[in-house]
Amino acid sequence: MLRALRNTGRLIGIVRILARHDALFPLEAVPGLPALRWFGRFLARIGRKRGRQQRPGLRLAAALQEMGPSFIKLGQTLATRSDLLGEDVAADLSTLQDRLPPFSSARARATIEAELGQTLTALFASFDDRPVAAASISQVHFAETPEGVRVAVKVLRPGIEAAFARDLDLFDWIAETVEQVQPQLRRLKPRAVVATFAATVRAEMDLRLEAAAAAELSDNFVDYDGFRVPQVDWQRTARRVLTLERIDGIRIDDVAALKEAGHDTDMLLRQSAEVFFLQVFRDGFFHADMHPGNMFVDADGVLRPVDFGIMGRLDVKTRYFLADMLLGFLNGDYRRVAEVHFQAGYVPADQSIDDFMQACRAIGEPILGRPVHEISVARLLAQLFQVTETFAMETQPQLLLLQKTMLVAEGVGRTLNPTLNMWELARPLIEDWMRAHRGPEARIRQAALDIGLIVERLPALLGQIERAADRLADPAGVKLHPDTAAALLRRRRNGAVALWPLWLALLLVSLAAVLY
Repeated sequence: MLRALRNTGRLIGIVRILARHDALFPLEAVPGLPALRWFGRFLARIGRKRGRQQRPGLRLAAALQEMGPSFIKLGQTLATRSDLLGEDVAADLSTLQDRLPPFSSARARATIEAELGQTLTALFASFDDRPVAAASISQVHFAETPEGVRVAVKVLRPGIEAAFARDLDLFDWIAETVEQVQPQLRRLKPRAVVATFAATVRAEMDLRLEAAAAAELSDNFVDYDGFRVPQVDWQRTARRVLTLERIDGIRIDDVAALKEAGHDTDMLLRQSAEVFFLQVFRDGFFHADMHPGNMFVDADGVLRPVDFGIMGRLDVKTRYFLADMLLGFLNGDYRRVAEVHFQAGYVPADQSIDDFMQACRAIGEPILGRPVHEISVARLLAQLFQVTETFAMETQPQLLLLQKTMLVAEGVGRTLNPTLNMWELARPLIEDWMRAHRGPEARIRQAALDIGLIVERLPALLGQIERAADRLADPAGVKLHPDTAAALLRRRRNGAVALWPLWLALLLVSLAAVLY
């Protein structure tokens, strides 16, 4: 009850801000909230409205900006949900800038000393009190270690954990209420979306996790010369402080500066496409906040990423699905696109595969019929998510994060060279990867591995079968018909004979894996 009262009061305040910016349309999209919508319309009629001439998405972005850090982050998350708000609104929300006034250098210094247990002068030979960047969760200062290493020090914003905890509780309460009032919206997993958002935010507020993400990404590209992650200074890193190697370079979207420095922008685009492919398909671990402000090009033409607070993961099954789907779309094979959706379980088996294939064609043809350099895979995925309601397809949060990343990557690619398409550049890499991992030889290797794992587990499995047989045959245990108990004991004593169905099953599984 107290939670409901507390969050209802805050929700009224949110409605007031939405009304002031003439951005009440998200409430209109949620049936079952008549009182809240009436209140909002009333405020809109009597209140001062801003930006009437702006697009709805821009008005909503302005309202979220006024609401504070948590809502800015939420807006950036909703920018991936064109299925909820529409493609135009989602695109406008992607322009939200996570920038806030910096907090005092005195508080930054105090946080560093408290977290690392040393004085600032012992930790750094020099420390610039002027932050080079300030966002909702943290700000960054340049410094130099006593060893002469130039570093960037990220410091968590004071009180941010408590502020986000209050807002995350509000978001979860709203999502829970929506699911209760409108069961048909559960397919969109509003609580799961909030949970994913909450997990992302909480991870961002533990800078040790960001350090670990940077280190993992660095390890993945240790043998790749065109992409280098800044090294972590673990001795000057804690939960609320992160120290990384300082990066010098040119923003990847500053084409004029890149050309003036002698860089080949076409080569940089090819590198970017390859790096994206390697992260997504080879490693299943990708930088999910790769806007131009987080990617630099150093003097040697090496791509230098920063800010590893938001990372995405894809399991092998999802990577196979994604590769199959992308190649199906790029080749115009809509039957294959539909089949992989059903095989992955994303579309329920009771739906019509022919109807879904037709929907995929309706999405793909207008996009793929354009000149190659204008093709947007991110836009294709966004439209695919929009038709999910018709086919009861559940939301896939990992793919939504990837779609957002694709959208940003495409924008960077068009800036570097508007006549080249990064997906066509990456296509041979995807095809080679699919042949290596999904071809006949790969299937045989996987079948052998699967059989090996089953054989390893056999002794434990047999032990479980024997113990179960003992319990079943025990007069004090479960009562069985005497003939059934006798048969179980005969099978136990004659294990070689009793196991022939298991070996037959293994053989069939192996053949199926090879032939599939």
